[in-house]
Amino acid sequence: MQLSKTEEQLMQHLWKLENAFMKDLLDAYPDPKPATTTVATLLKRMIGKGFVNYKLYGKSREYYPLVKKEDYFSKHVNGLIKNFFNDSATQFASFFTRKTDLTLEELEELKSIIDKQIKSK
Repeated sequence: MQLSKTEEQLMQHLWKLENAFMKDLLDAYPDPKPATTTVATLLKRMIGKGFVNYKLYGKSREYYPLVKKEDYFSKHVNGLIKNFFNDSATQFASFFTRKTDLTLEELEELKSIIDKQIKSK
């Protein structure tokens, strides 16, 4: 299941904070901050989707992510590769390295990462 853009933005704050009350989440947003009701609605939808849960302390809720950032991102990238690059990681890598403004240093770092993965297999 996917998150909307606004849910993803909220999830980024929650991943960073790890556990957060409504006030913490609102404080994490830059100005102009969203309305409390907006964040509450997003959280309710994200709970329904299985991305977030909460602990109840009296009337206060402490929210926490159920999905790790890396797992979500991995699923997202794999879906992108499947849907836009004919399930070919090679096509994705080719597009990524040609169509982004990577510096020579960044390309060399990527090459180093790939070389390490090759050695470990």
